[in-house]
Amino acid sequence: MKLNNSYLFAIPTLIWGSTWYAIKFQLGTVNPLLSVGYRFAIAGLILLLICKILKLNLKYPLKTHLYILLQGICLFSVNYWLIYIAEISLTSGLVAVVFSLIIFFNTLFNSLFLKAIIRKEVLIGGSLGILGTLIMFNSEFKAFNIDNGFGPLILCFASVLLASMGNIISAYNQKEGLPVIETNALGMTYASVFTIIGALLFGADLNFDLSFSYLISLFYLALFGSIIAFSTYLKLLGNIGPDRSAYIILLIPVIAMIISSIFESYKWHKSAIIGIVFLLAGNLLVMNKGVKIKRNFLWK
Repeated sequence: MKLNNSYLFAIPTLIWGSTWYAIKFQLGTVNPLLSVGYRFAIAGLILLLICKILKLNLKYPLKTHLYILLQGICLFSVNYWLIYIAEISLTSGLVAVVFSLIIFFNTLFNSLFLKAIIRKEVLIGGSLGILGTLIMFNSEFKAFNIDNGFGPLILCFASVLLASMGNIISAYNQKEGLPVIETNALGMTYASVFTIIGALLFGADLNFDLSFSYLISLFYLALFGSIIAFSTYLKLLGNIGPDRSAYIILLIPVIAMIISSIFESYKWHKSAIIGIVFLLAGNLLVMNKGVKIKRNFLWK
């Protein structure tokens, strides 16, 4: 079934806005990095099985496999690794503010590596979105202590850069004719092996949690947070570009806050509402097919 871009935008936004809640049930017995490895191992194996059943091609030249591996490491492995470490010291609101910069990184890298034009509506809409995120989490941003949080902040920026590069590599792979499902099947499988081995090398105990809450949340993250969300997001990225599709990342905290108000009695405050207004205004601009910058000023 072919989905239009509106559905491709809405599905990952809604799913990733809920995955933060599922991740809470992953914390405790199992090292978080191993849980990430398990998550993408399950997702990758399911996708490989689907490819086998549908007789989809998985035989590519070595160079192509290397690009798929690189996409997997950037999108499904090391970026998660770094953000898990950063969130030990940084609040989720501050992480959301830093991650909102991905829309600019995607725009920059899209121009540098894929020679794409820079869209004026994306720059303006992205700025509104980042401003909205700052307003939503202004108290957490003000409370940030650079002396204690500089290292984790650098890790958070590195995670954003890797995620952005993963976006660009996916866009490149799709331009080369590689389908999303097949590349995700291989990329997630490669990334899971890389993550699990890395976690063990850094001292994690190889264990598993058979509790109902851990298993349900793990399979939710694998099926919905990984297979469905990444498949629809990366397909959207191929359709409309890494710059515009990145606005999904800015809207995820809004969905998370709505879910938190239902399950955790989150109380809405004025700054959150004002911030959402800026986010939605920016989204309208980013998704508008209006005037584009005619000249790629990074190259000319």
